[in-house]
Amino acid sequence: MSHIRGRFQKAADELAVKYTSSLPFDWRLYRQDIRGSIAHARMLAKQGIILKEEAEIITKGLASIQKEIEQGKFQFKPELEDIHMAIEARLGELVGEAAGKLHTARSRNDQVALDMRLYVREAIAKTLTKIRQFQQALISLSEANKDVAIPSYSHLQPAQPVLLAHHLLAYFEMLQRDAERFSDSLKRTDVMPLGSGALAGVTYNIDREFLAGELGFNRLSQNSIDAVSDRDFVVEYEAAASLCTMHLSRLAEEIILWSSAEFSFIELDEAYATGSSIMPQKKNPDVAEVARGKTGRVYGRLMALLVTMKALPLAYNRDMQEDKEGLFDTVDTLLSTLEVFAGMVKTINIKTANTERAVNKGHLLATDLADYLVRKGEAFRSAYDIVARLVSYSVERGKSFSELSPSEFKRFSPLFREDIYNITVASSIASRDVTGGTAPRQVERALASAKKIVGLELKKR
Repeated sequence: MSHIRGRFQKAADELAVKYTSSLPFDWRLYRQDIRGSIAHARMLAKQGIILKEEAEIITKGLASIQKEIEQGKFQFKPELEDIHMAIEARLGELVGEAAGKLHTARSRNDQVALDMRLYVREAIAKTLTKIRQFQQALISLSEANKDVAIPSYSHLQPAQPVLLAHHLLAYFEMLQRDAERFSDSLKRTDVMPLGSGALAGVTYNIDREFLAGELGFNRLSQNSIDAVSDRDFVVEYEAAASLCTMHLSRLAEEIILWSSAEFSFIELDEAYATGSSIMPQKKNPDVAEVARGKTGRVYGRLMALLVTMKALPLAYNRDMQEDKEGLFDTVDTLLSTLEVFAGMVKTINIKTANTERAVNKGHLLATDLADYLVRKGEAFRSAYDIVARLVSYSVERGKSFSELSPSEFKRFSPLFREDIYNITVASSIASRDVTGGTAPRQVERALASAKKIVGLELKKR
């Protein structure tokens, strides 16, 4: 629907032009488009398809256009349907006839495929950097609170005592899987499609290897039809982003719970909380809540692209311009969420008096009591039943295990001895000294491993 009308005699409908234009959002690809065009012009000159002097004129013109865009001087004309045509038209205004030779041996189909791959490749690099920065924030909070114990939960019910650092490092592991997914997707993004033409390849003696080298690609696409119609790499980024935001949303939920008056395990820095328009006492965890909400937005972008692609015949179809807005929004959302979470986590204050009170409340040591009986010779299932009845007895009397007398313990099993009082929160945590467990020695190892992963220098202990 652009100014290129070709065989058509009738002008395009103004509303149709506006409706089909992608320029309002794909202008963001200007750097990638110009980079690809410069490489293409150099290749054409190298192969003798255009003159070296013409390539130099084109290259200088493209560099000028990039400056115009970055300085806010470029005029984006609505009748030019996309960033590719906008740049090509402006190039014609700047350098004249030479501009018309730039599109030799290239189609907008392989041009946009190239731009998208360059963009996603850069997005992956930025995402990995932000993940690492957030992982560093988790490490810092963990190290600063290595001795703090909290109740762990299953079904949102108090379960067993763990070190806070162990709990936080669970999110480090999630983010590490996210980093691995993004890194792995880079292999399938790092494929150079230029030279595929509209869909069948080109008739000129081009040098695709030269183009790949100029643009930093490690592989060439092997099928021209697939190259111009493939958006798997965009889907992969959005799928990895969906998993990553899901992990961030889970942490957001815990931050919201932990900062509530009912839990009161943490205090959020005022820079990451808001007040109420009517209730002066409120300190709302809005950053975490917004992140939780944005997760659904990222999921929606992924589903939209999957639905767009699901029934498209080969090769390129105009439906595929719908890949861009969702991708841009996903990248923006994920990067900003990772960045703001890193700042928020770094400034969280752990309310240790409350966590200590919570971890000593209730019957978190029930499993430890069952294990105690097992070590005395009881079968585990029998030990479980004994402790279950002991819990009921304690709850009915409003007592913790430590408040029960030796005779009360013996009422349930003669295997209970005075050494039952040696079972404490600290001993419970220390006893889970298996790889991946919450024991202090294992958490120290996990912290050392995490630091190594993110490239931090290990502190002397």
